[in-house]
Amino acid sequence: MSTEAINHRNVIVIGGGPAGYTAAIYLGRGELSPLVLAGYQAGGQLMLTTEVENFPGFANGIQGPKLMEEMREQAIKFGAEILNEDVTEVDFSQGPPFRVKTYDKEFTANAIVIATGASAKWLGLESEQKLIGSGVSSCATCDGAFYKDKVVALVGGGDSAMEEALFLTRYAKKVYIIHRRDKFRASKIMQQRVFDNDKIEIIWNHVVTEVLSKKDGFLEKVIGAELKNTQTGETSTIEIDGLFIAIGHKPNTEIFKGQIEMDELGYVKTFEHTMTSKEGVFAAGDVVDIRYRQAITAAGDGCRAAIDASRWLEEKELIV
Repeated sequence: MSTEAINHRNVIVIGGGPAGYTAAIYLGRGELSPLVLAGYQAGGQLMLTTEVENFPGFANGIQGPKLMEEMREQAIKFGAEILNEDVTEVDFSQGPPFRVKTYDKEFTANAIVIATGASAKWLGLESEQKLIGSGVSSCATCDGAFYKDKVVALVGGGDSAMEEALFLTRYAKKVYIIHRRDKFRASKIMQQRVFDNDKIEIIWNHVVTEVLSKKDGFLEKVIGAELKNTQTGETSTIEIDGLFIAIGHKPNTEIFKGQIEMDELGYVKTFEHTMTSKEGVFAAGDVVDIRYRQAITAAGDGCRAAIDASRWLEEKELIV
């Protein structure tokens, strides 16, 4: 059998987060033997999350990496092959079959599911990166409940930041919003809701220059943040129990430019259900979702994309 034949698949799933693994589970159960190119950092943003309490089926919560491990094993159980390799290039122009390259391999497939997700934008501080999942978060909806009656700070100034800050007031006793300018870019109605909330204090014209922490057993614990005034250059500190970064997300779609349609922010556009602008190429999860960005919604999207891909392959009589 030729290498070309060995490397040809019914479906290739690009991405190894909740959307990609769920798609692989459904495709595997459909006996389509999917190949998942999960990337060297397989598991998506849940690999940066400690306790996950809002994924159905885990009454006592589950660690983010453990949830990803369970999804991965379930996909393998149903016949998926998973490689922790990054996709470096795709060619959807002539397909099907479509071509997908990693650093040292090339595959073809009759259908593709894109599930590469989106990455949170961070401040870029060494102390911030060290504490992601241990007091620093990019998702208030995911982690806000861990800060009941505590003090937290949030960095950002758009609508999403306002929404996250308001959500945090359900749990925290105080929420600082730290913004580098003297006004928000959020809509007026969202700003007013923030201004009207007694739990929120706004720190204008400041940036976070350091996340302060101390040892708590074997783990580091956030205890404060060092701030710098963008107008005077003066520094100060605030005491906090957690820091949320809400300065946006960037979809991981660079390799698909020129291959499928995207919006101005780089999110993949879908048309008929989960189908992209290229027939036979489907998309799921945070790569298309600018609103919810939850593990459960990504998993649901993965299910939809897998079913759509399966039915399309059947209709086109392309199952091998």
